[in-house]
Amino acid sequence: MFADPTGRHAAAFAAVFVALYVAHQVADHWVQTQHQADCKGQPGWTGRIACAAHVATYTATAGLALLFLIAGTGLRLDPWGVAVGLTISAVTHYIADRRTPLRRIAAALGSADFYALGAPRPGRDDNPSLGTGAYALDQSWHIGWLFIAALFCAA
Repeated sequence: MFADPTGRHAAAFAAVFVALYVAHQVADHWVQTQHQADCKGQPGWTGRIACAAHVATYTATAGLALLFLIAGTGLRLDPWGVAVGLTISAVTHYIADRRTPLRRIAAALGSADFYALGAPRPGRDDNPSLGTGAYALDQSWHIGWLFIAALFCAA
């Protein structure tokens, strides 16, 4: 975020981004419970609570990854920058995982067909896989925001 001829900020950003990306993969695919995965996109409080629980464990996993990074490398991060970065990550993760906002964004950008790509047809379970447009857009959304979060964490 600031000019740094020594490259320290760039190196810190790279290390933080990798830590957040690894934490994202672990939290989204290993830490998240089946209940959270099944319910986080549902309407009403059931969906909100499941999504909030997922985002809480997701953010805790990211925080733990940053602690391991700091302990393993001696990297110094500003606690306020980390708090802002993790907040950005948590809020944007919640938005995407509630499903409707991301579907609406995709539709507004002309990507509704891609969002629906690979989804089971109504009333059928004929493509139970991760290979959907919704999943690809979800993951790219998360990774894009991890980039922004890492900028704040490493500032």
